[in-house]
Amino acid sequence: MELTHRSKLKLLAGLGAAAILPAGPALAQGYPRRPVELIVPFAPGGGTDLVARAFADAAKAHLERGIGVVNRTGGGGAVGLSEIMAARPDGYKIGLGTVELAMLPHMGLVRFSADDFLPVARLNAEPSAVTVKADAPWKTLGEYLEHAKANPGKIRVGNSGTGAIWHLATEALADKLGLRFNNIPYEGAAPAVTALLGGHIEAVAVSPAEVSAQVQAGQMRILGVMAEQRLEAFPDVPTFRESGTDLAIGTWRGIFVPKRTPAEVVETLRQVARRTAEEQAFRDTLKKLNLTWAYLDGPQFAEQVKAEDATFKALMTRIGLAR
Repeated sequence: MELTHRSKLKLLAGLGAAAILPAGPALAQGYPRRPVELIVPFAPGGGTDLVARAFADAAKAHLERGIGVVNRTGGGGAVGLSEIMAARPDGYKIGLGTVELAMLPHMGLVRFSADDFLPVARLNAEPSAVTVKADAPWKTLGEYLEHAKANPGKIRVGNSGTGAIWHLATEALADKLGLRFNNIPYEGAAPAVTALLGGHIEAVAVSPAEVSAQVQAGQMRILGVMAEQRLEAFPDVPTFRESGTDLAIGTWRGIFVPKRTPAEVVETLRQVARRTAEEQAFRDTLKKLNLTWAYLDGPQFAEQVKAEDATFKALMTRIGLAR
């Protein structure tokens, strides 16, 4: 049917309006229609949980339906990470993944591999640290290591679970110096720190941020950090390298989705993650918690995950943890 003059004008006006719409990445139409669930694979109160809750709170300004944090603990992160991997790939169940997703597969403890996850954005990175009670007999890292050498297997070191990064940090230290520790696994860093306070173990190998409150209260003392350089929040704490042990190992935390999540949903989450990470409130919260802001966009984050997957496989094979 031939269009009238008025119809032609309406059509041309519509085409013109479409032509001047801003160009940019395609976003998932109507996503999200309900709140998004953020799975945290460790217990409440630990570093991973704190990052997740700071992110969810700051994301309210950029994701209309909001994000709810859900803790799924167990297996050094295996339970929560497995749930993230197996989730329906629609963007409504995402995860705050940790370095363990590049470690646990090599131990034969899980049915996923690093390739089963799609990195959206890295938010944070932290080194491992050796922390003891304030009244412990060791005042320096050197004294602690000398005691460990003279007493093989006697020092009980708490970590966030068998096969988790803080467990591996202690094993890497033992391998480096020919030592032997008694590793005690917990459902996250927070329970391990509580156990140290209660005198059930002699040390923990967790991030400095996870013991910062106890250190500031005079209850604990950090002997050394496995970092490239001293931390701004703990300028008086030496690195392991300064103390004569060339070792730097730590974790990262970031947003992940199942591998088959649609590209447009991933793109929406990438934009939300970037804008949220740039929020001053998010940065301020991390700083207040002595957590390190370390944003990295999805593609670059994916490269890091791939590289560390290979690195941890080699390390874990060398120290006898790989299967």
